[in-house]
Amino acid sequence: MTVSSNGKKLLIIGGGSGVAQRLAADAAAEGASVVLAGRHPLKATSTQGGGEISTAQVDLGDEESIKALAAEVGQFDYLVSLAADHANGPLATLDRDAVLGAFDAKVIGPILLAKHLAPQIREGGAILLFSGVAAWRPAPGLAVMATTNGAVSFLAEALAVELAPIRVNALSPGIVDSGAWDRMGEDRDEFFSNVAASNPARRIGQPADISSAALLALTNPFITGTTLHVDGGGRVA
Repeated sequence: MTVSSNGKKLLIIGGGSGVAQRLAADAAAEGASVVLAGRHPLKATSTQGGGEISTAQVDLGDEESIKALAAEVGQFDYLVSLAADHANGPLATLDRDAVLGAFDAKVIGPILLAKHLAPQIREGGAILLFSGVAAWRPAPGLAVMATTNGAVSFLAEALAVELAPIRVNALSPGIVDSGAWDRMGEDRDEFFSNVAASNPARRIGQPADISSAALLALTNPFITGTTLHVDGGGRVA
């Protein structure tokens, strides 16, 4: 059974990221109606391919904001949460509020999204949460990132049981050239080269790699309660 996002309505949280932008464009090209939501204002409504892309605002640290988004969006088919708020650094320097913000974005916020938005998901719909390779490859300074990403994977399993027959999965990307690493400046290219040399795929990821996997997880009617690793084998290298 082949299912596409054509004619579906897709809500993407964390819509300002490069991966979210690519997913929105790919889904719209298939004929989906996409709502990109983020904490900060996003680009104005546009149309790409066969579907429409509109924008909304939401703060995953504010339940009233999530309730307002639910009222604004109405019924829809697919929910994707890519939101992240990193609290990286050595344990001795971690700030409690930053840690709580990281959990709001990755764990508490998605729980509240499911609470308020799952009742509006149409038959055959799905939720996709974003984890990350740091959960399987922890490193010094990344304790919070590893923990929140790991929690996402377990949350997807729990929600898949509680919200059935709505399907719930997690996607765990590896290192992806999504624009997030540009802050490294001249060190970025060397970092990418080292990552590519060390993982089995011998390359880093591109937003298109993650988008295609996300659409698979959303549309395949027999995938639920699992974590899809799209990391070039980075977690086993």
